[in-house]
Amino acid sequence: MIDRYERSGEWLVLDPETLAPSSSVSSQPEAGSHAHEVRKWLLACSVFPDKWINRLFSVGGIRMTDDGRIGLLAFPAASAKLNEYERERIANHPGIAPPRALYEDNFCLVLDKPAGMPVHGSSPGQADTLDEAAARHMREQGDPLTVRHIHRLDDDTSGPVLYSKNDLAQLRLDEAMRDKGIDRIYIAAVHGRLRDKRGIIDAPIGKDRHHKSRRRVVPGGDEAITRYEVIQESGDYSIARVELETGRTHQIRVHMSHIGHPLLGDSLYGGRSAGGLRHQALHGERLIFPHPLTGKTVEANSPWPDWLAKLRDR
Repeated sequence: MIDRYERSGEWLVLDPETLAPSSSVSSQPEAGSHAHEVRKWLLACSVFPDKWINRLFSVGGIRMTDDGRIGLLAFPAASAKLNEYERERIANHPGIAPPRALYEDNFCLVLDKPAGMPVHGSSPGQADTLDEAAARHMREQGDPLTVRHIHRLDDDTSGPVLYSKNDLAQLRLDEAMRDKGIDRIYIAAVHGRLRDKRGIIDAPIGKDRHHKSRRRVVPGGDEAITRYEVIQESGDYSIARVELETGRTHQIRVHMSHIGHPLLGDSLYGGRSAGGLRHQALHGERLIFPHPLTGKTVEANSPWPDWLAKLRDR
């Protein structure tokens, strides 16, 4: 991975020494080298995905600067047509204030999603989604990159959501998701007191053929593993810290209901409302992921929202 880089507008500028410090790779390209020669050398270095390097080359996105550094078109702005379309949407849908950014750099953005806000629209043109807020956030900074969410949260679950800001970040973070290299830690308030104060729920999840919106534990379903640890108890409910090893739809909600402790407010899976709560009591507390360029571990923490703090204080 790469420790030092410079961004110059749409270009990622790198010193060749940071890409191939060892002598195992052929000699570095010289200043003024043709883009094809630079491309071959970059592929030999195996630092970036071949797919990304070849894509850049096809659009003229690889060059050698006069001082012998390599430029890669890593931060292309969204097209003028897309910007015009988005300006029209903003005019018609002023939207709510963007959620706060928990982490941000040239490659990644982590937004703190509130409960009740969908990550993306269920129909074209739906406003007030987190995706819309992320695009608005970039426009307000004068940096119109195309942002894409790497994972999702249920509409009524709060917490951090990770976005990529360019194709390289998307490729690397999607791969990290597939390889279970992104850790997501949640806080859940559930009915009753759990007999085992910590444990692992290993139960496959599939669709409920009797209810199109619901999932359930079924033999032959997709592998689903959840770890939990009780951190607080009261007379009739418990608060647990929960970590996902897999990322199935409604996984925490399904698993906690499966062991007899549905989430407070989760009517879909047997939970009842408590303290005026209008949604399931689930909050993403922490997101840990490898940076797509440097490989260093990044941790984004979301403070407990008011509704969860009130449950804790009770």
